[in-house]
Amino acid sequence: MTTAIIVAAGKSERMGNGVDKAFLPLCSKPVLAWSLLAFERSPDIDAIVLVVRKEQLVAAQALAKMFGIAKLRGIVPGGKTRAESVQAGLAQCDIDTKTVVVHDGARPLVSRRTIAAVVEAAAKGPAAAGARVTDALKRVDKGLAISGSVERDRVWAMQTPQAFPVEVLREAYKKAGKADFADDCEVVEKAGVQARVVECTDPNFKITTASDLQLAAYFLK
Repeated sequence: MTTAIIVAAGKSERMGNGVDKAFLPLCSKPVLAWSLLAFERSPDIDAIVLVVRKEQLVAAQALAKMFGIAKLRGIVPGGKTRAESVQAGLAQCDIDTKTVVVHDGARPLVSRRTIAAVVEAAAKGPAAAGARVTDALKRVDKGLAISGSVERDRVWAMQTPQAFPVEVLREAYKKAGKADFADDCEVVEKAGVQARVVECTDPNFKITTASDLQLAAYFLK
């Protein structure tokens, strides 16, 4: 059984105070609905667990009902950190779950092809969607002074979904304690488990600012 944990419990600080970007309108649907529907329609996903802010539990339930998310197995409140939110989702996974797929609810463009590729790769171990970096990379010190260049040939921008054998991710979080991480690949990396990247060529950026909403709307038209 493969369960998707969709995490949408962040503070959305760069979007503005009091704004929950997961529920902002994007074309005909809220941002979060696009992610939910992508996993609902994926034949590689058997169940979905949704993690949202505590104050959005009722709104999330209404959204899931409105868009017919039949694979939903639970909606749980997130924690103060991303790590806590993912662990809350893990705790809600069905006992038959063998593979867990973690996805940012704020990545509404995730494609069925990307989901399938990451799930397939996870049969051999932890795997994550990622994109090659094409821009020049620089190290920048205080005062925005450029102090050097970073070779980009071995640098990738990591995305979600990220997929793991469920016990591998659970054990990694146990070892991590209360530390927070940028993503779940870092969690297993710190536990001594190597993840592999799955190249994502479809648009799959994260909604962070208002301009990202405009760009996502362009791709969804």
